[in-house]
Amino acid sequence: FRNIIINGDMSIAQRGTSTSSVTGTGYNASDRFKNNISSLGTWTVSQSTDVPTGQGFAKSFKMDCTTADASPSSGDYNVISQAFEGQNLQYLKKGTSSAESLTASFWVYATKTGTNIVELYDYDNSRQISKSYTISSSNTWEFKTVTFPGDTSGALGNDNAASLQLNFWLAAGSDRTSGTLNTSWNSITNANRVVGQVNHADSTSNDFYITGVQLEAGTTASDFEFLPVDVNLQRCYRYYQVIANEQYRVFATASYYSSGTLNTIIQFLKTMRAAPSLDYVTGSSYYRFSANNAHDDFNTLAVNGTNSVNYSNLYSDANLSGTAGTAGILQTRSTASFIAFSAEL
Repeated sequence: FRNIIINGDMSIAQRGTSTSSVTGTGYNASDRFKNNISSLGTWTVSQSTDVPTGQGFAKSFKMDCTTADASPSSGDYNVISQAFEGQNLQYLKKGTSSAESLTASFWVYATKTGTNIVELYDYDNSRQISKSYTISSSNTWEFKTVTFPGDTSGALGNDNAASLQLNFWLAAGSDRTSGTLNTSWNSITNANRVVGQVNHADSTSNDFYITGVQLEAGTTASDFEFLPVDVNLQRCYRYYQVIANEQYRVFATASYYSSGTLNTIIQFLKTMRAAPSLDYVTGSSYYRFSANNAHDDFNTLAVNGTNSVNYSNLYSDANLSGTAGTAGILQTRSTASFIAFSAEL
């Protein structure tokens, strides 16, 4: 587990393999990789099968520009990122004289050539460092490495909150590009973060792919650390878990608390990072309670009280009619039904 990145081979995509019309912030394809977009293009984000030949990868993270923005406003930005819990990074000894260097390595493929920026961002101490790399050939897989020196200032919190984040920049406005690129650890000055970055959003012909993302202690990049798919999935479950999707998926037992309300407890597949939020799709007759050879379709679910890191108590009180105390099963009713829990950083 030398790779700090989770799902760096992009093999896990619990939310689905493609999201269109992406313009904001969210997780849209491969698990743990987040889009942070502010008014800089419209994108289709997907888990792609286009990968570097002969390197062992089967999936990549693809950004396909569908609405261009060739003249970004000053505050616009477009970033792919992954954040890390501070308690997983204590061995880096950040904030001491023994602070470890970090090396990022990755495969990248892009239509647009030129200078790109990869950044480490320290949430706990409002510090950052940027390094540049060059995409030399259009629409060609290239292997890149950058090394960040150890930071002797600013210890990372020993907790489950976001302490450090790795950012791959695709474009930025003048607020973040008008200074001098900050290539050593310093307090954050936005103008110095993304200097020289090309604009991957300047044409609808532009694509950007990345895979094999690794971040490890030291000054050299080692071979990518492939993990078994079950291990990779279990690591993703700490941050996001899909409980049920598609049609006719049984996902829990439940009982009528009263004639118009039912309760259920969802036991998570793995202990989550923090008490998660419910992520689900609602719609007419999306869910069904079945008992005694009868069915009761309903539309909504909600958390009853506060979730724990191990389970959630859900209820519904809409469009239900039954007998208090009757027990049965819950299942999805629609092809669009979707129930998940998120404890993302």
